[in-house]
Amino acid sequence: MNDRLASRLEMLRFLERVQLADLERTRQWIAAEGQRVAERRQGEQARPPEPDWLIEQGLTGRAAVYVHVGGCRMAGKRSKGVARDQALRALAEGVDACIHCRPDAELGYLEG
Repeated sequence: MNDRLASRLEMLRFLERVQLADLERTRQWIAAEGQRVAERRQGEQARPPEPDWLIEQGLTGRAAVYVHVGGCRMAGKRSKGVARDQALRALAEGVDACIHCRPDAELGYLEG
């Protein structure tokens, strides 16, 4: 019977070592995830503010094809941030307003 009790005690100590190892691994995962979250927040805080207005360039990169409100999901990769007066000037020069974000309405631009 003593052997049986000793064997049970050894199994419980083994279980304890396994659980401590699992706990340490979990703590490492938590620390790594905490670091990733902190880095992500730092990156978001360091990101420059989104421009209020965008002008999307054509394929050649020369002629403007659309004016967008900043943050418009339809703005292409060839868009650049511009000031309000540049967006108004582009509309006045005949650059199309995005039909999704309606920068002309946001800017109070009335054609003609």
